[in-house]
Amino acid sequence: MIDTNDKVQLIVGLEIHVELATKTKMFCRCRNNFGDPPNTNVCAVCTSMPGTLPVMNALAVDYSMKVGLALDCNVPDYTKWDRKNYYYPDLPKGYQLSQYDLPLCEHGCLEIPLADGTQKKIRVLRAHLEEDAGKNNHEIPGATGVDLNRAGVPLLEIVSEPDMNSVEEVAGYARSMQRLVRWLDVSKANMQMGHMRFEPNINLHITRDGTTYKTPIVEVKNLNSFRSLEGAVAYEFKRQYEEWQKDPEGFSLKKLGKQNRGFDDAKGVTVFQRDKEDAHDYRYLPDPDLPAVIIDDAWRERLRDEIGELPLARRARYIEEYGLSFKDADALTQDAATGDILDSAVKAGADSKRCVNLLLGRGAAIANERECSIADIGITTEQLTELAKMLADGDVNATAANKVFDKMIETSGAPREIAEADGLLAVKDTGQIQQWVDDAIAKNPQAVDIIKEGGKKKEKSFGFLMGQVMQASRGAAPPAEVQKLLREKLS
Repeated sequence: MIDTNDKVQLIVGLEIHVELATKTKMFCRCRNNFGDPPNTNVCAVCTSMPGTLPVMNALAVDYSMKVGLALDCNVPDYTKWDRKNYYYPDLPKGYQLSQYDLPLCEHGCLEIPLADGTQKKIRVLRAHLEEDAGKNNHEIPGATGVDLNRAGVPLLEIVSEPDMNSVEEVAGYARSMQRLVRWLDVSKANMQMGHMRFEPNINLHITRDGTTYKTPIVEVKNLNSFRSLEGAVAYEFKRQYEEWQKDPEGFSLKKLGKQNRGFDDAKGVTVFQRDKEDAHDYRYLPDPDLPAVIIDDAWRERLRDEIGELPLARRARYIEEYGLSFKDADALTQDAATGDILDSAVKAGADSKRCVNLLLGRGAAIANERECSIADIGITTEQLTELAKMLADGDVNATAANKVFDKMIETSGAPREIAEADGLLAVKDTGQIQQWVDDAIAKNPQAVDIIKEGGKKKEKSFGFLMGQVMQASRGAAPPAEVQKLLREKLS
């Protein structure tokens, strides 16, 4: 618990490592694919055999520049490659090809939504391109295995300024960055596959009696889920404040500097690993085998044109043009492809609200079951347009539309053909609807009596009769017409 005499502010900067979705690695032509058998996607270049030379993957540079431009970063005319020297078993070169003093992108920002409906701008210090390391396997009894499939995969490191002051802001920034890289189609950003990893830098600024104390900065390494990120930040807030209370003068950034810690998911605690290295510890030097990257305005403009409308702008447009709630507009801008389907259907003449209900109803349910985006369940613009128009024209009701939706995803069929084949088209024959209503009234005299008497059970009994009619019609009777006829006959 925070002492009432203390003003405690959490300070967090976040490093996000994003594996780019190129088909091949950063400096060789080995396949970039998660889940392949260990050490099958390797060659003389990424295992650092003598005499080999790296060749830059231009698409990885394009992808990185797209992220930088979307973050409103400066993309300079000149950037180069550096060797970051350190030894680790999964780094066969003994150094990592990275960027030090001249990154590909710098000084941008990302706006994130806050719980009170406002937005906060988080500054981005830099985004530089590098190669990933391999992976150590500690599950082998009595030994450690090294898998170099990941060694050399293009990795974009996005470094924020220390602008986040709560667990919610950190999580919001991380989720917004995941949405952005997926939106730009530069990364799958699947954390279970290691496509996105977080390393928060955390400390506290504590003011007591007019004096401000700064606790040591802790970098928590290699967090691969939002839950771990939130847990690590929350734990460090608590731990650092308690440590400072024991020794306000000694537990300080000035005296103890920076350190690296890991996060134990099972226990929900961070664990000391080592004191944090500074840049000089890595002995950065320009790589002699790779040419500098020279960027001109034509290159930048080509990539800007490919970026198109960004998620925050599209969300605002959906709220204004389609009259959607923030929640619905936000859900439909998690990925670009889902919104594209909606926009194309509306452009083709479908009602936006009916399209949204279909996408966020059965569409979202199916997507959740399959753990994919709504666009990836297999729905096409043509299917959505036709089904939305059928709803608007009264050709199917909402219940039947959901059945048609499921069937068209399963079979890729046309909505009207499915509705006709399965007997789901709405019956517009007034005589037939009246017959179903009369049959339901005749077969359920007890419910009729309850309705006529009034009281607490009246609406429940009316709903029961509605259900009987819909069941008899196999969902083909228009609910509004059924309700109207029932009320007329039982008034």
